[in-house]
Amino acid sequence: MPILDFDIITLGHGSGGMLTNKLLDSGVFDLLSNDILDERHDGAFLELHGKIAFSTDSFLVSPIFFPGGNIGELAVNGTVNDLAMCGASPKYLSLSFIIEEGLPVKDFWEILVSIKIACEKAGVKIVTGDTKVVEKGKGDKIFINTSGVGTINPKANIGKKNIQIGDKIIVSGNIASHGMAILSVREGLEFDSEIQSDTTYLNHCVEDLLNNFGTDIHLLTDPTRGGVATVLKEIAEATAVGIEIYQKNLPIDDQVASACELLGLDSLYVANEGLFIAFVSEEKAAVILEKLRQDTKGRNAKIIGTVVANHPKQVVLESAIGGKRVISMLPGEQLPRIC
Repeated sequence: MPILDFDIITLGHGSGGMLTNKLLDSGVFDLLSNDILDERHDGAFLELHGKIAFSTDSFLVSPIFFPGGNIGELAVNGTVNDLAMCGASPKYLSLSFIIEEGLPVKDFWEILVSIKIACEKAGVKIVTGDTKVVEKGKGDKIFINTSGVGTINPKANIGKKNIQIGDKIIVSGNIASHGMAILSVREGLEFDSEIQSDTTYLNHCVEDLLNNFGTDIHLLTDPTRGGVATVLKEIAEATAVGIEIYQKNLPIDDQVASACELLGLDSLYVANEGLFIAFVSEEKAAVILEKLRQDTKGRNAKIIGTVVANHPKQVVLESAIGGKRVISMLPGEQLPRIC
């Protein structure tokens, strides 16, 4: 914990004056120090070579601390993973805070520490950012925006246009864990063991797959808000292909499945934060799956479906007992403030 002479964030900490500098000097700059951020310029001077990817995202999850993570590491992992889904190796992130006055400094510090650790694990640097403070009641503790840039892997050719009939659809791990971890805290639900969010960085895992299989990986996407079902429906509509998925193949933790059933939620629509979906060539699907399962991020990966010529623009689920139903997009907000 930094040695500071205040316990809570006040409006003065967003004024740009002495209090702002005290907060940033004792927190952000010291903790996240690197050669680029240490310049303390209005922007960052970066060296990037070749084709790059750029992504931005805002995070307003409630609660800000949840089983398996907090808003800080979620913000880093979210943008790192968005870049990885483009086939890029993330390099640099910006980091901006909107803080509600009254936030305990100990909470802010814990978030900063988690950001530092998440950056170290993913291998990225925070190089620029901003801090604003809003009046009590005009925010909700803390909101975070992160933007990121990374260089495209030379073996990557990621895009919906690459999807082919016969492609296999792989999900990298157990579904619905993040959404149910958030909901269990909000609703005060207790289970035999605590449901943990799956928030994590995926860039190293994805880079390894691209280095080994290159253009056999046709599309990558992360099923965050709206879950697996909504992402697959969006892809089917955008490409005019049909998609078939198999309920018996969907990887899900038993406790998460039980929680979904208890609350009347369809796990296919529950948000994820540490998963990706890959559309891969039929010929290499088995070896790609085997390689993915060798990584700790993909040990529960499974082939969950196939791209088909039938029922274009539709996603069809084959149930465990052989029945079939059409999967639509999530019609509304199943669980707000999830990321």
